[in-house]
Amino acid sequence: MFPRSHFSGEVRRAPASACSRSRLRAGGTVLLPSMLMFGVILASSGLLLMIEKGILAEVKPPPLHPPAGELARRVGGREVPGDFDHEVLRDIRNRTIRSVCGQRAMPRSVWELPAGQRRTLLRHLLVSDKYRFLYCYVPKVACSNWKRILKVLDGALESVDVKLKMDHKSDLVFLGDMKPEEINYRLKNYYKFIFVRNPVERLLSAYRNKFGEIKEYQLKYGVEIVRRYRKNGGKSAGDDVTFSEFLRYLLDEDVEKMNEHWMPIYNLCQPCAVRYDFIGSYERLNEDANHVLEKVQAPSFIRFPERQSWYKPVTAETLHYYLCNTQQKLIKELLPKYILDFSLFAYPLPNITSEFCRQ
Repeated sequence: MFPRSHFSGEVRRAPASACSRSRLRAGGTVLLPSMLMFGVILASSGLLLMIEKGILAEVKPPPLHPPAGELARRVGGREVPGDFDHEVLRDIRNRTIRSVCGQRAMPRSVWELPAGQRRTLLRHLLVSDKYRFLYCYVPKVACSNWKRILKVLDGALESVDVKLKMDHKSDLVFLGDMKPEEINYRLKNYYKFIFVRNPVERLLSAYRNKFGEIKEYQLKYGVEIVRRYRKNGGKSAGDDVTFSEFLRYLLDEDVEKMNEHWMPIYNLCQPCAVRYDFIGSYERLNEDANHVLEKVQAPSFIRFPERQSWYKPVTAETLHYYLCNTQQKLIKELLPKYILDFSLFAYPLPNITSEFCRQ
């Protein structure tokens, strides 16, 4: 089974103690996956069977991303912030990353990656030489706001609140534009971080944004998707792509050739080839962003931008609607493409059981 919940935090690579290992096994709620386990499950269709029978939905450890301020524990009769729970859950995720990335076939540096994968990674690592950090940006995980911060830190933008359409290329420094020795130095000596998000929520966010609002994506991808997967779809302007058609398109796509907005986070940021110091999450965006800004010693006047008023968040109700109105078989077939995102970053597989969808 895979961890039911998700969380964020700094990556620690100290070896696990025998005591903690046995505790994780004995509890029956969390099993740390390995590449061997992935192979066995996928080869036997066990993963799909587990989803179909709702086995994954029955495992309910504490929530790992409660809204800020909700999590608390009692010490000496009074309530204090529940950072302890996040520490425990962060440790589980870090053990998972170590377990998977420790497999013999997994890359241990950027130079062990095939050329195409290395280009994708280096193209997504943004550099701040002034504050000595690398940020691997993931589209649909607040990357526009992080780019705003980078531009302010570099003096190219006056404030994170400036109302300008985001230029995702200019005034940004990409690791891929540097020489190998410069790349190696920064990978070794700079603070490295990424932000992750529930894979299904990220896909839904990309679908609603790109095909519901952006003409360029409707014409470039939408027209082709409708033509390919809909009978008599040749007259579509690409603005009426259904979620099911989008998922069918992803199912047929080569992961390494996907658009960055729906390419798996693993392929974008290669967490086995790059040892990230911190993995933040979309679910605790402000808290984790403030932690990073403090770590890189950003000026105190720089804060993470507020969410734009026009932004349409993916709510639990929205996710429920789309998942439960999509063919279960389609979702099950797509999951293996994103399985490393679910497992490495400890996100739950989507609940698509009949009981859940009746609610």
